[in-house]
Amino acid sequence: MQAHCLCGAVRFTSPDTREIGACHCGFCRRWGGGPLLAVHCGADVQFTGQEHISVYASSEWAERAFCRHCGTHLFYKLLATGEYFVPAGVFESDDFALTSQIYVDNKPGYYDFANETTMLTEQQFLAQFAPPGEGG
Repeated sequence: MQAHCLCGAVRFTSPDTREIGACHCGFCRRWGGGPLLAVHCGADVQFTGQEHISVYASSEWAERAFCRHCGTHLFYKLLATGEYFVPAGVFESDDFALTSQIYVDNKPGYYDFANETTMLTEQQFLAQFAPPGEGG
């Protein structure tokens, strides 16, 4: 799949996957002003324009990146596995389905998704995926 930032300085390709997950954690909502709607692209993501990427270590186990020119959010990356979660809006295609939501107990009351999805609370998510004592 082809993707790029708003200004085009950063471009990338990822494996073809069509499922979006929504994260309602406070980190994601503060980062983007709402839930992160991201495609789990795995570790095989190829970038051009890497010199235009700024990375922020948002925790001891993950980092977030953005284009240093236009500010487009590019990815959330798990450091232990190298897996990328890429905001759905940067892809050239919009042929996706919302299939899962995490941190549902942190979601504010001012929005809801109508889609039926798998839902995990913060505790359920962290029990499955995060090192003990870590957030996002």
